[in-house]
Amino acid sequence: MPLRARRRCHATLTALLALATAAVLSAAPPASAADTWTEVGSDRADPLTESQGLTSVEVPANSANRYTGIGTIPVGVSVRGWNHVGDPDASYNGYYVEPYQADSGTAKMYRVQAPGGAWSEYVHTLSPGEALNNSWVAISPDGQWMLSGEYGTMSRFLVFPTPGVNASTSPSANLPQVSVVNLDHPVRDVQGCDFSGATTLLCSSDDPAGTLFGITKPLLQVDLSAQPGGSGDVFGHVTALRQLPLRSGCSGTFEAEGIDYDRRTGTLRVIVVSPGFCVLTDSKTYRFTRS
Repeated sequence: MPLRARRRCHATLTALLALATAAVLSAAPPASAADTWTEVGSDRADPLTESQGLTSVEVPANSANRYTGIGTIPVGVSVRGWNHVGDPDASYNGYYVEPYQADSGTAKMYRVQAPGGAWSEYVHTLSPGEALNNSWVAISPDGQWMLSGEYGTMSRFLVFPTPGVNASTSPSANLPQVSVVNLDHPVRDVQGCDFSGATTLLCSSDDPAGTLFGITKPLLQVDLSAQPGGSGDVFGHVTALRQLPLRSGCSGTFEAEGIDYDRRTGTLRVIVVSPGFCVLTDSKTYRFTRS
């Protein structure tokens, strides 16, 4: 897990951006009703290999769920400076994408495994004002577009063509940012998002303050005004659904991590890392169903 001080230093919300987007967002289409998610169980999350993110994989059939953590970073990747992996996602046709960041520099990296097993890397040179951190990816249901998030207090998500899936992408070329999702409410320390529908995202926030929504570590729903893509920016209405479970044998600061929605079973899963020594013993992947 990255040092909080290192991650917070890269991304802050500017008042000018908030004011500029607020006026435009007022014209966005009305959002759908927020869902209610009820906890139905949990599984221990290994602190080395299951502490950053997770995703369900549909292709090949009967594939196991995949997780990321410091222990899943290949040595050949980490020695080149890509020493943090975030919350991954997989397209419905079997392309698996992991987001990577380094301690410094002007780029972030997306590592892609094709359905046949071959790996490739796509590097994105930061756009003006873009934060270096690379916390998560969420692939649109049509597979063509990928959302990615910046850590800190933000009023946007970034949109890219999905590397390896979108025909415009190539490992030998810069992966360009093509648009943004402008949010009608700032979010803080989002650690993962996943599509639960064509225009609905579920996101896990590690917000430690609770000043944005009245609760710490919220589960968020983001309803989009349209499907994201390369034809222009879209708008997102943000709703806090509930606080994520914060239970441990140790007291202290929990960390909400990655999120996954499995459309085949309707199951939502979120990783919550326990504080102190209990990171080793009772960190959990919590399971929820819609009720």
